[in-house]
Amino acid sequence: MPYSAEISRRQPSCFLFLIDQSGSMADAFSRETATVGTARGVNASLHKTNESIQKAQAVADAVNRLLDSLGQRCVKGNEIYDYFDVGVIGYNSEVASALDNVISDRPIAPIGKIYENPTELEKRAQQLPDGMGGLVEVYNDFPIWFKPVASGGTAMCSVFALARILLEEWIEKHPNSYPPTVINITDGESTDGDPTEEATNLKKLSTSDGSVLLYNIHLSAEYTQPVSFPNTADVLNDPYARLMFEISSPLPYAAQKAAEKEGYKITPDSRAFMFNADPVKLIQFLDIGTRTDNLR
Repeated sequence: MPYSAEISRRQPSCFLFLIDQSGSMADAFSRETATVGTARGVNASLHKTNESIQKAQAVADAVNRLLDSLGQRCVKGNEIYDYFDVGVIGYNSEVASALDNVISDRPIAPIGKIYENPTELEKRAQQLPDGMGGLVEVYNDFPIWFKPVASGGTAMCSVFALARILLEEWIEKHPNSYPPTVINITDGESTDGDPTEEATNLKKLSTSDGSVLLYNIHLSAEYTQPVSFPNTADVLNDPYARLMFEISSPLPYAAQKAAEKEGYKITPDSRAFMFNADPVKLIQFLDIGTRTDNLR
């Protein structure tokens, strides 16, 4: 059965995040949004607010929070078990690692090296129950690995091509591991051509346990109904949305169950794709895409 390989220190898996950093990511979400509150040793929580937040900032917060969460999953006593190798690639008109200050020697590194080396700790407010029916504001350290960027175009073909090169090398070293998961976060169409061929070549890579998984999430600044994990392109009116649906992988079983727990309607043919997402759905999407039940 594919996507069932045990994930261990000897046989890790890989998460590669592709972050759209184009100029339009400076646009703000225009409706009720969510901010992330988390700290080392404290469970992450969402705080709803009517204040606007830039898409670039929401993505940076969500991915920084996720890197912290991935690290926490791998802490065993006083040791970090490197169950995952992780990379974060930013793309606008150029394509480059977004973690240069953390892992300057290579774009993909063990989670322990990343988790232990945030570039800074930022004080973030979090509201917690005070035990008397009210809330108290507490400030905790929020680890930062990379900050928001918004300029230039959307070189999606180029970032998929780089992802293929990086994962070819990774798979050569880990031929029997749980396949790498690529999560592409974007708010617009590719500006360097049709990404279909590059995305297809990326998904052709495989370990003995299955093909590379490609998740795609489109962020929207408009008040429009999101489409989450569809099983057909017929529910999508936008040609760009249909293209992104077609290049997205089928949702694997563990992710199907994780999505169902979040209240999404899932079928066996659901794709790893979300269109017109807001910050709350972005965070849920990242959680679902990185959910693993086979750590050893």
